[in-house]
Amino acid sequence: MKNILVPVGSSKNAQHHLQYAIDFAKSVGAKVFVVQIYNVYTKAGTLIKIDHILERESKAFLEAHVSKIEKKGVEVITKVLKGKLVDTIELACKRLQIDLIILEPRTNSIKEEVYLGKTSGKIVKRTQIPALIVPEKYTFKPIVKSLIALKTTKFKNKHVFDPLLSIKAKFKTIVNILLVKTSQYKEGDFDFDNNLRSMIVNKTEAESPTTFQAVLEHYKNHSPDLLCVIRRKRGFFSKLWEQDIVLKKDFHSSHIPVLVLSGYK
Repeated sequence: MKNILVPVGSSKNAQHHLQYAIDFAKSVGAKVFVVQIYNVYTKAGTLIKIDHILERESKAFLEAHVSKIEKKGVEVITKVLKGKLVDTIELACKRLQIDLIILEPRTNSIKEEVYLGKTSGKIVKRTQIPALIVPEKYTFKPIVKSLIALKTTKFKNKHVFDPLLSIKAKFKTIVNILLVKTSQYKEGDFDFDNNLRSMIVNKTEAESPTTFQAVLEHYKNHSPDLLCVIRRKRGFFSKLWEQDIVLKKDFHSSHIPVLVLSGYK
């Protein structure tokens, strides 16, 4: 894991969140790209160009924001980008060879009962970049134990577990797996390849209508420092994220980081 992207908004938690990202990057030996994305919506007949104003203000904001953080020897690069959120994030990640996005759950404008706001929800649901969602005010600590929930171990993307493998290598993380047998289960769905088998310490099997429901029922028994789930076309998030906003009442593990991997590409 070499390059980490941290989108920055205007939330009260932004400084604390960036410090977490710096601390995480320090532990895994990565550099951090801190970005702010802006877009300009003009009305017909408008003559005033404000692009340069927004870019200048965004640059000043990022520099001031980063100056308040203890960098701890981590290389931190600021970038101001113009464009639509998801498209711009995907393009930036491709050009910068980003391995992981570290996200805040929500912005100031979102109510307390919301777990993921629209911005973070869009990035997680509509992109294919691995993402780490860090709870508000969460202080970095080594990831001792993680739980990964799957309803199949078969993935076309051969690098799906790379971020988790990197975390395991850096923190000596114990990786436990929850295999969920749904109505779509097929013989061989729980057969491990060598990559996955080398990670797993303990295995639990459960029958449940959805992976999402099984996670809610079982994750507390494992007391993980990290919950890992897979982004699929019709998987864990089909129930959780029918819209971009996610409520805390619908996702009870909002007090620990959640690593979202991409199972298709």
